[in-house]
Amino acid sequence: MKFKCREMLISSAIFILCGTAQATEPKLIAEHGDWIAYTFMENNNKVCYMVSQPKKTSGNYTKRGDVFALVTHRPAEKSKNVFSYIAGYSYKTGSEATVIVNNQNFRLFTQDDSAWASDEATDNKITDAIKRGSSLVIKGLSARGTETVDTFGLSGSSSAYKAISSECGVK
Repeated sequence: MKFKCREMLISSAIFILCGTAQATEPKLIAEHGDWIAYTFMENNNKVCYMVSQPKKTSGNYTKRGDVFALVTHRPAEKSKNVFSYIAGYSYKTGSEATVIVNNQNFRLFTQDDSAWASDEATDNKITDAIKRGSSLVIKGLSARGTETVDTFGLSGSSSAYKAISSECGVK
């Protein structure tokens, strides 16, 4: 039952992130440690992604939605390694989120409840660090001024990455 609930939450996250009615239900590829690999069809094109939820969250908040870190491939769009983050709250307008992987810091731009890298080079660096890393921390600031710190496990991230890359034919 725990897996089914988690799977439904993660499926909901990807639909929120995509914001499209032209997508099929995500299909599980595999679970690898702290990360789960999925695929789905969006506008008749295959999309593959890996997703994780934090092992630890902190911040002085009373209510917060589900939190997800994702790496997505969209080969039809020649897009790969896109890192995104769903914070579970609306970000403060104009704020940035910070990703820390193995003592490397990356800044993400924010909009509503999501955050992304500003360019492909940063996406590639974050994804590479996640595959090789041992720690992932994301810091953000909510619209109400609440600072949050989310800590993710990276166990299985390399295997999950291989699974989504194989499924989508990404090298």
